[in-house]
Amino acid sequence: MASTPPGQRRQDILQALAEMLEQPKGDKITTAALARKLGFSEAALYRHFASKAQMFEGLIEFIESSVFGLINQIAERHDDGLTQARDIVGMLLHFASQNPGMTRVLIGEALVNEDERLQLRMNQFYDRVELALKQALRVAATEGHGREAEVAPRAAMLASFVIGRWHRYAKSGFSNNPTQDAALQIALLLG
Repeated sequence: MASTPPGQRRQDILQALAEMLEQPKGDKITTAALARKLGFSEAALYRHFASKAQMFEGLIEFIESSVFGLINQIAERHDDGLTQARDIVGMLLHFASQNPGMTRVLIGEALVNEDERLQLRMNQFYDRVELALKQALRVAATEGHGREAEVAPRAAMLASFVIGRWHRYAKSGFSNNPTQDAALQIALLLG
């Protein structure tokens, strides 16, 4: 019998949790339901994660590493600040469309009634996204695309646009693609 590679079981648990989150009208996710989906006991879950909150932290870590790794690639690839801002917003919308279960984490819906520190961590995530947008817009301002005084409000507006699209996507039961018609609206927001 082949043994499971180290860390694979943790990944399997997180993958199953993300899949369960893709059910828009699904019941509250319990460790018992998660264990049933995986075909092993709740005790086996707790050998890999100390709590359900720690499982959600694993999903948040995946989101953070994926999103901020892509933001860094965008910043390295493009010198133009407006292009950076546009591509960051587009990537955030695309990420949600490719990861519907993660969208419920991004908007905090999956974190309701969970450990408060999870929502605080997502708030820090939003702050970092807005900071990345501010940086891109500062680059754009130095290139003559707007004034420095416009950077913070425009970054906040772009971040709000993304979060609004994520909410709409989740509320539609993941049927209303967040990237649909987004390019035109992003262009209008960037002026």
